[in-house]
Amino acid sequence: MLTPTYVLPGLPPPVDLETVRVLKSLNRASRALANLKGQARTIPNQGILIDTLALQEAKASSEVENIVTTQDELFQADVFPDDPRSPAAKEVARYRDALRLGHRRLVETGGLVPNSTLIDMFRLLKDRDDAFRVTPGTALKNERSGETVFVPPQDANEIIRLMTGLERFVNDDERSDLDPLIKMALIHHQFESIHPFADGNGRIGRILNVLYLTRTGLLDIPILYLSRHITRHKGDYYRLLQAVRDDGAWEDWVIFMLDAVADTAITTAELVEGIGTQMRDAKHRLRSELPKIYSQDLLNNLFRHPYTRIDYVQSELGITRQTAARYLDTLSENGFVEKHRAGKSNYYINISLVRLLMRVSEGT
Repeated sequence: MLTPTYVLPGLPPPVDLETVRVLKSLNRASRALANLKGQARTIPNQGILIDTLALQEAKASSEVENIVTTQDELFQADVFPDDPRSPAAKEVARYRDALRLGHRRLVETGGLVPNSTLIDMFRLLKDRDDAFRVTPGTALKNERSGETVFVPPQDANEIIRLMTGLERFVNDDERSDLDPLIKMALIHHQFESIHPFADGNGRIGRILNVLYLTRTGLLDIPILYLSRHITRHKGDYYRLLQAVRDDGAWEDWVIFMLDAVADTAITTAELVEGIGTQMRDAKHRLRSELPKIYSQDLLNNLFRHPYTRIDYVQSELGITRQTAARYLDTLSENGFVEKHRAGKSNYYINISLVRLLMRVSEGT
């Protein structure tokens, strides 16, 4: 049996977490997050943002784990969920579904993130029915050298004990006066160090980040595009995770996470602003050019689903399939969407929205 070399601390760890450097990064992150929260409130139906941005977060988070798919594969898998051609896109879509599940449970529990939610997200993400690890032998290795970098807790009872303590820390706002953003950094490190699942820990841990920010009211809905920053700084991310275990370098870790929040909140706010602008422009055009088919529900559909199809419009507008097909063909003829065919089915692309998402995703 492998022997862990890192003794996980109680939370919060007994170190100064409010240094001058940390507070400087915290101020920037808090301002950026507050701006994102305000920007999101300008979208009439914020549920659109969850649906539209969740796939972008899923794509970026999965890339951290070397699960790579294109935007087109991703959206194709969304409109044709039974098509098996892109396993990576399917796995990314499951991440999106796990994030949605986590948010739904957050609402249902009145703002709690219990371990049962994490377990159910893991089962959905990995399409399996086990829970926390029970078999020893897990070790984290360097992708290039194969060298063991870190050995997480091995005993099943120890994993349960640590996850119970983490659950308490996540959901108890009275035991610590730390700022929630600093707390989020501690939660993420502890979760990744416990490594409670056989697979998918990085992705579940990143969903936990945004659920926690939503639980604390720093966001109204889980839309922070955090994984994009981690993907771009993956080497620093793993190095700083391990530096805490080796050297107790909490300050550098917390600052890294705060900077990730700040940078991605700024990017996501710009993306939300772009979506809002496109929605207003499309609404004005629809009302003036196609008043007979205009409705807010139709507009919402075009921005909830960058690739949409007749079934979605039929279901979400409560109309017949024939009417839904006529609406989409009319939108295509007037340049609102682009019509494509896959096999026997048509789908329709909101080209301007997809270009915006790709521009942000690629950082251009």
